[in-house]
Amino acid sequence: MFNPIEAFRRYATKHGYLTAPVKSERMPPGIPYIVGNEGAERFSYYGMRAILVIFMTQYMVGRTGLPDHLNEMQAKVWFHNFVSAVYFLPLIGAVVADAFFGKYRTIIWLSLVYCGGHLALALDDSRNGLLLGLTLIAIGAGGIKPCVSANVGDQFGQTNSHLLPKVFSWFYAAINSGSTVATILIPFVLYKYGPHYAFAIPGVLMLIATVIFWMGRKKFVHIPPGGMQFIKETFNAESLRVIRRLAVLYIFIAVFWALFDQTSSSWVFQAQHMDRHFLWWELLPSQFQVMNPAMVVVFIPIFTLLIYPAVNKFYRLTALRKIGIGFFLAVPSFLIPAWIEMRIGRGEHPSIGWQVLAYAFITAAEVLISITGLEFSYTQAPKRLKSFIMGVFLCSTTVGDLFVSFVNIFIQNRDGSSKLPGEQYYLFFAGLMFLSAVTYAFVSPFFKVHTVVQDEAPALAS
Repeated sequence: MFNPIEAFRRYATKHGYLTAPVKSERMPPGIPYIVGNEGAERFSYYGMRAILVIFMTQYMVGRTGLPDHLNEMQAKVWFHNFVSAVYFLPLIGAVVADAFFGKYRTIIWLSLVYCGGHLALALDDSRNGLLLGLTLIAIGAGGIKPCVSANVGDQFGQTNSHLLPKVFSWFYAAINSGSTVATILIPFVLYKYGPHYAFAIPGVLMLIATVIFWMGRKKFVHIPPGGMQFIKETFNAESLRVIRRLAVLYIFIAVFWALFDQTSSSWVFQAQHMDRHFLWWELLPSQFQVMNPAMVVVFIPIFTLLIYPAVNKFYRLTALRKIGIGFFLAVPSFLIPAWIEMRIGRGEHPSIGWQVLAYAFITAAEVLISITGLEFSYTQAPKRLKSFIMGVFLCSTTVGDLFVSFVNIFIQNRDGSSKLPGEQYYLFFAGLMFLSAVTYAFVSPFFKVHTVVQDEAPALAS
């Protein structure tokens, strides 16, 4: 009978892999490879994602080569269904990694599937190519998501666990550095050279990400899979209590993602009707998404080095309090687009600078909610369920995007008009976020916190 734990131990011994964090005060040696992999992988994902709604509404062709464009509401449904799949499949990836093959092998194998998805998009600009490409990318990107983020935490033991907040900030900075470059470059490539080149470049970066991760295999800690014990631990009473406790938090976070992911759909369509001259350039509608990752790179050190220490002097910023503040900051991020939409409805072309302000609010909210939620989820998870709990955390995005997809299906009238026209659409989501933020403020004080990190191996001889 196949025993995944014993098979993994033989595999790790054969290749000389570490299977537990080494007791050390220093930064683990595998971190640069993980961060480098994440930067390239996020370039590939966000570069592809940045042009999706524009591709579907302006570039997609049918079998005969004639245009086969979707309208805006149809494109939003496709987009948010795809994103919801990307953030649901982490649950499966986590089970595969934690129960059977370990995080490293799961990441390598699914990264190759991921590359295949980009190849399909690059070769076929029809609806069939879109469906195949997005399916493979959802499997690849979704499957590796909980493994990569949990793999960061697995590199640390109790002795150097104090470095976790710094590393998760680096991790998030890598995500947004890759996203920043991709969001500027790939829409320009689509505009100048078409979808084949625009989808091929993210595929090349995904291949580079896979190679970087493979190069770090001797530096990583490879936590053994749990086998059937993982399944038992997942559904035992203690683990179910942890999942139920975290699920309450994730319901609130899902509302935030319902707003945030519309920066790649509704906000792009809104930007088409705005004056897009910014500083010395006229940006393409999809390029303006760069405001988010660029601001994240700037905001992370500002929040970490200045805002958090200053606020902590008179108000202790726990993880749950950071998340709550983020919820309230997300509300004006949709009130501003509502005001923009009102002006567009009077026939004006407001400056794209107004979206800068909206991006500032939603990015500040993201730093408070997403980075904090990522670290908090890892520390609250039982030792053998780190990837799985990361998968549950990522499912909050699935719930948020499915909700947006459902709303866009429900509000479509038969004549193509909307039940939530103009600014009413944005006010609906702003109101939902405000209601969630207020409710969370009453619920969060009752949340119990219990930190768990990996056990350490003996220190290496110097």
